[in-house]
Amino acid sequence: MVFTSTSSNYERLEGGFGPGRATRMLAWKKIAIGAAVLISVVWFFGPRSRIDVIPDSPTPGIDDAHPPVLHIPTTTTPSNPSEDKIDIPKTTAASPPSKTYFPTSPETDPDLLKTVHCTSPHSPSLPLVQYALMIDAGSTGSRIHIYKFHNCGPSPTFEYEVFRMIQPGLSSYAGLPSAAAGSLNPLLDEAMNVVPESLRSCTPVAVKATAGLRLLGARQSEDILKAVHDHILSKYPFPFPDKDGVVIMDGKDEGVYAWITANYLLNTIRGDSPEDAPPYAVLDLGGGSTQIVFEPQFGDEKGDEGLKEGEHKYELEFGGANRVLYQHSYLGYGLKSARESVHRVVQFMDSLRSSKNGDNDRKRMIHNPCLAQGSVKEVKLPAGDGDTVTVMMTGSDIGSFEACNRVLELVMAKDDICELKPCSFNGVYQPSLLDAFPNGKILLLSYFFDRVTPLLLADSSPDHPQPPMSISTFATLAKRVCAGPTSWSQYWGAYPDIMEELEGRPEWCLDLTFQHALLVLGYEFGDDREVQLGKRIEGTELGWCLGATIAMVGGNLRCRV
Repeated sequence: MVFTSTSSNYERLEGGFGPGRATRMLAWKKIAIGAAVLISVVWFFGPRSRIDVIPDSPTPGIDDAHPPVLHIPTTTTPSNPSEDKIDIPKTTAASPPSKTYFPTSPETDPDLLKTVHCTSPHSPSLPLVQYALMIDAGSTGSRIHIYKFHNCGPSPTFEYEVFRMIQPGLSSYAGLPSAAAGSLNPLLDEAMNVVPESLRSCTPVAVKATAGLRLLGARQSEDILKAVHDHILSKYPFPFPDKDGVVIMDGKDEGVYAWITANYLLNTIRGDSPEDAPPYAVLDLGGGSTQIVFEPQFGDEKGDEGLKEGEHKYELEFGGANRVLYQHSYLGYGLKSARESVHRVVQFMDSLRSSKNGDNDRKRMIHNPCLAQGSVKEVKLPAGDGDTVTVMMTGSDIGSFEACNRVLELVMAKDDICELKPCSFNGVYQPSLLDAFPNGKILLLSYFFDRVTPLLLADSSPDHPQPPMSISTFATLAKRVCAGPTSWSQYWGAYPDIMEELEGRPEWCLDLTFQHALLVLGYEFGDDREVQLGKRIEGTELGWCLGATIAMVGGNLRCRV
């Protein structure tokens, strides 16, 4: 199982070597220029009927990357001939072979020191079972994945995981490295409860920070990482891997590890996977960044040259097959970052309009077409030199999917310079998905799942990928959410939990519209393209963590004395 990159010297995946660093910031000058062109049209979208303003009542965890999933009883959406038809999944998705006869948690495990798969390890130099800890230090919170593996075969095999999350994330402790390190105690204490005492000194732990910490800057992020490393080393018995125990993870590894996790659990890339089970494309949407990873197919009859050389090219040996993947991580295009980008564009446009009209009242309400109609949101925006400014924004009677989408056309930077063609958005090379991935299955993770599934009103479980639905569902839901309380009552009035969520999250309109824009405008999928939403598979969280942990446990095991 080997990773290589055309621009870096990657070690074998079993070696557990971590990533480097790469960042790409959004070019605001091009947005400002484009924004000025649309000043005269943005402020007059949508119907003008009067709607009473609803005061913003934030719901706890409004910016969570993984908020609690609402449990909604099965029902049907009220019919309305004037509305677009919504593509709601109705059947159970295909899932991996059932493992219900195997332990799926410490509570169902008859012996945490043994395994039901064998009585002795494949190699006498390895323990029968092995635990590993991966802490995902994301932009909105820190999460620990406590994995159990067995060594019945030539390489460690995953059994189950224990998952816990805390908030806020490490990036919220700028200038407070000791507090940042201490914030991880509840996660590590949970690991102490799960991992048997005799195995703790041989249970590796890694902390991999993602987009949120990247945006803090080198000095502050390095101070936090050092404090975390020293804190774990002094207070807990777990060893670090030989390299990159506490690091900021490169976005390309984040995406590829997520691709491995999903396709490993879906049994499309393992040595025993069916030959007619091509791997899924995996699109992950976090708070600060978003990733796309897929295995492009190039037909010789078209004269294709294959995947062009560059950082986007990732060669992988896994499950007895050599694969060439396309991957890219868009820093600044996660959901939280996209919100800020939209709000900054709206604020800029408002400042130009106000200056033209001679209105310099900074306390007045800013009309934002990406907030639900009738909603009000207090928004904090950067003001330079590390300061922030707080403004009040309202969806008023202009909030709408169509109006918000026009703002997002600027944020997506489709007209940016494309040095290596073809490009997706923001000047990034990507082979055409119509040609290189025309019929492959697509799995959407993280915020894609969290924002859409509560509104579908379908009986579903987060432990399996949802049945396929078309991308047009994002647009249909966005139109209903952006239209405000009258629309909410029509479609979700019978569900107080959903109504409370919508009332507390004015940006749900923005979130859904951005997700649709990312898929259609950014990646250029068709509205009728089928996708699946995923959160967990048989209790295991989807994301990059399992893939990265397989790398760690596959290396040389070093125990602490």
